[in-house]
Amino acid sequence: MAAKIKKGDKVVVLTGRDTGKSGEVVSVNPKEGRALVRGVNIVRKHQKQSMNQEGGIISKELPIHLSNIAIADPSDGKPTRVGFKVLEDGRKVRFAKRSGGLIDG
Repeated sequence: MAAKIKKGDKVVVLTGRDTGKSGEVVSVNPKEGRALVRGVNIVRKHQKQSMNQEGGIISKELPIHLSNIAIADPSDGKPTRVGFKVLEDGRKVRFAKRSGGLIDG
């Protein structure tokens, strides 16, 4: 299946404690069906001190399931579904079903 969410996309969180937040996709793991989004699903973790890392409480982002995020519409930033179409020059591009605007350049 073609990737609806890719690295670098602007996405909006649909469910969970970060509902409504938006961020950029840092990485996608299609095998697990999860994506790492900058500024979303941040947890505080107690880290033991090691030889090359300082100890204490650190904040880090955890992956979020792909079903809980949606692409932000390029025109207004609201969540939208993604469709695919083939242009006249033969390129397959993603478009926002909400406004019809192209997501890929």
